[in-house]
Amino acid sequence: MEANVGVKNSIALELVCYTDPLCCWSWAFAPVLRQLKVEYGDMISLRYCMGGMLSDWKQYHDPVQAVSRPLQMGPVWMQARQMTGAVIDDRIWFRDPPASSYPACVAVKTAALQSAEMEERYLYLLWEAVMVKGKNIAKKEVLLDIAAALETEYPESFSAERFGIQLGCKATVDAFKSDLQEVSYRRIERFPSLLLTSRKSGQALLLTGNRPFEAVAKSVEKVISSQ
Repeated sequence: MEANVGVKNSIALELVCYTDPLCCWSWAFAPVLRQLKVEYGDMISLRYCMGGMLSDWKQYHDPVQAVSRPLQMGPVWMQARQMTGAVIDDRIWFRDPPASSYPACVAVKTAALQSAEMEERYLYLLWEAVMVKGKNIAKKEVLLDIAAALETEYPESFSAERFGIQLGCKATVDAFKSDLQEVSYRRIERFPSLLLTSRKSGQALLLTGNRPFEAVAKSVEKVISSQ
């Protein structure tokens, strides 16, 4: 307990990543988040907020990318791959397009009931499943398979059985609704977005879109130095 208190008190900067399991740019941004954790360690905390990018295709329209149906999402993923070098397979939008990102968002909040670390690891497995392996993460069986894989990797930290029981329960749905409310309150319109807040001064800075580590690190240093 004392060690945890010490770590909490050492945090200088709180980070919130507004993201979505179906966001290709968030997948490309993931290495930056990992590097931030390595470089700054206990100086920062990182929380993920699910954006619910795609409720369903009847309501979805992205005027910037000119996307309103599944086939139009493929070229966006292709562009993200070409611009960032991330491994992204856009063929899922032709073969088996996900109907919504909401089930995957709820699944992330379900994993969070076990720990913040398992929430993060489950989210990364979701990204890998859909971006690299072409799995339709809108399907419950895929979400359960990912949970089973996470349990295999971390048997003492994660229970796939518990995940399956809690998936879609009121607590997880309410947690996702809370995330959606936060996204609306913050007026987040693009994913990923990264909110940096100084714990001491309260100064906040919102970074929008995929950015290289060097650019994000400069912003981190700027907010930390404001204390």
